[in-house]
Amino acid sequence: MFDALVPSSALQLISFTDVDAFRPVESMEDARSIPLDVPNFAAARAVVSLPACRIVVMRSFARILDTAYRMPGGMVILSMTDDLQVNSKGVDLDARFFVALRGNDECHFVEPQTNHHAMIILSPGLKDRGWFDHGDDLRAHVANRPALLHSRQLVLDILRTASVQPFLFETTEAAAHLQEGLLLALDDLFRIGAGPDRSTSVQGGRSTRLVQWIDDYVAAYPTAPIYTADLAGEFGVSIRTLSGAVSKVRGMSLHQYIRLKRLWATRARLLKGGGATVATCARAQGFHHMGEFAAAYRATFHETPSDTLARGRRTGLPAD
Repeated sequence: MFDALVPSSALQLISFTDVDAFRPVESMEDARSIPLDVPNFAAARAVVSLPACRIVVMRSFARILDTAYRMPGGMVILSMTDDLQVNSKGVDLDARFFVALRGNDECHFVEPQTNHHAMIILSPGLKDRGWFDHGDDLRAHVANRPALLHSRQLVLDILRTASVQPFLFETTEAAAHLQEGLLLALDDLFRIGAGPDRSTSVQGGRSTRLVQWIDDYVAAYPTAPIYTADLAGEFGVSIRTLSGAVSKVRGMSLHQYIRLKRLWATRARLLKGGGATVATCARAQGFHHMGEFAAAYRATFHETPSDTLARGRRTGLPAD
């Protein structure tokens, strides 16, 4: 998908092979990822702007993603391949679905693998086409297969045109023509997929709130040992409910999730370099058994904590 493209005045094309280079870019977009496969990390995006919308095609990576969408004009997300796998607030989505949102929503995703998708971000000035029945609510729609394939093809055609004929985007008339074709395809996608049983909210409700409480608790007590029974008592739920919420929303056990968050927090501190030591950084996140910590760290990041610290001292990479 990306190999056939070259950047131009109309097409922004950027790729990342280093998670530490990607994270500062992501933080500017109010998104926070925890990669799940650091050694095989790779990401890319292509961006094209049309008169009243922006197309962002993304090659993502295995990750946990929390993001705050602010889409006053609306947004449509399409799968660009048939092997999409993503969980949104506990709801499993695949290439049979497309997603739409107008307004604001705090979204939580788990991508167990590399995915390719297109985000079509609409200008608030675009005339309402009747696509969004619910404000501030990310909704998944069952896609009509021919309409989805047509929309995908138009997105690819626009990317290729921007790559090889960028001068077409210099005139409003030509760019508006390309945009209108895409909007008509989305009209078909929404119209064909309409119906009371064809759309569902992906609000996670109680499970999502419990995971957010866990995140807040881990942030508030970074050095404290955390036990499942104590957390369940703190939140007034059963251990089964708490564990089930994490499994549903994050795709892993509560123990794995808390350890992963603390490993990433330790890594962020190591990358700041300075006068910190591995032991002080680890203990600041509740790791008191250095042997176990070092083994878990190496298994997750495929480098030793001391290697990360040395790199941080050399480069001064930002931690966020």
